[in-house]
Amino acid sequence: VQLQASGGGLVQVGGSLRLSCAASGSVAGFGTMNWYRQAPGKQREWVASISRGGSSNYVDSVKDRFFIYRENAPDTVLYLQMDSLKDEDTAVYTCNARSVFNDRIAYWGVGTQVTVSS
Repeated sequence: VQLQASGGGLVQVGGSLRLSCAASGSVAGFGTMNWYRQAPGKQREWVASISRGGSSNYVDSVKDRFFIYRENAPDTVLYLQMDSLKDEDTAVYTCNARSVFNDRIAYWGVGTQVTVSS
């Protein structure tokens, strides 16, 4: 299984970015998928999740600014639309996917850097 995140970059405060995470290697697809982030000197933080059926949840700090969605066919791709970006959104963003057969099995991708400058 491979997860590859992309779409990070440098953006000004108030700007937007869309992150993508291409997931492959599972014929059955994936269960719940998540975005996490880790800012310099801080612990990794869960940002948002979306179930296979499309139900989503967000950490309070990004509600109404970030939008998570996914495609399940023909390939699994996870997205995170980030609007109204703030300084505190600067972090390495990583995607995570749960096995469709066992929710305790999680796959992690390589992160993508998001830097928000004022």
